[in-house]
Amino acid sequence: MANQGHRDSARNPAPGDPVAAALEPIVAGAIAETGFELEQLDVAQAGRRRLVKVVVDGDDGVGLDEVAVVSRAVSAVLDEHDAVLGGPYTLEVTSPGVDRPLTRPRHWRRARLRLVKVRPIEGTEFTGRVGSADAEPEGEVELLVDGALRRVRYADVARAVVEVEFKQPPAADMAMLEGRASGDEEDAR
Repeated sequence: MANQGHRDSARNPAPGDPVAAALEPIVAGAIAETGFELEQLDVAQAGRRRLVKVVVDGDDGVGLDEVAVVSRAVSAVLDEHDAVLGGPYTLEVTSPGVDRPLTRPRHWRRARLRLVKVRPIEGTEFTGRVGSADAEPEGEVELLVDGALRRVRYADVARAVVEVEFKQPPAADMAMLEGRASGDEEDAR
C-alpha cells in the first residue's frame, strides 16, 4: 500500500483507543449519509470533557455550510451513543488543510491539475502537476514533470503535498494534462 509509514487514522484509530474504535463506524456512517467521507477521527480527553475531532472531505471539497450539516449529523449520532463517550464532549468538525499529505488515491484524484511536491522513497524530490490518477491503492498517478509526462506508483511515494500557487499555471501544461485526463490519449492510438 502507498505511504506505508502513514497511519490511516480514520480506519485505524490510535492503538489502545477503544472509544475512537467504537465510534469510527458510527461517525463514518453519519458522514456518508451527508455525502462526504471521514478522513480522520480523534478522541482525546480535554479536562472533564472529551474532544471529538472529525476531519471530513468530499470530491469538491467541503464548505462552511457543509461542515455545519456534517456537524449536526455527527452530533446526533454521538448523542444517540453517549454511553460510548461516557460523558460530555466537544465536537470539532473540519476539512483537511491544503498541507494535507496525499496518502490515498482519492487525494491524488482531487488534486488533479494541481502542482505537488513529491518525495519518492528512492531518488530526488521533485515537483509536478497531477494528471490522471488510478483509483486502486496499488496504482499510479500521472505527473507532468519538467514538461514530460511521468507515471509514478503510489507505493514509490514517501510523501506528497499540494504546493500553493500564486499565479496561473502555464496553458501548455494544463492542455497537456487536460487532454490526457479526459481520455484523449486513446484517440492518439
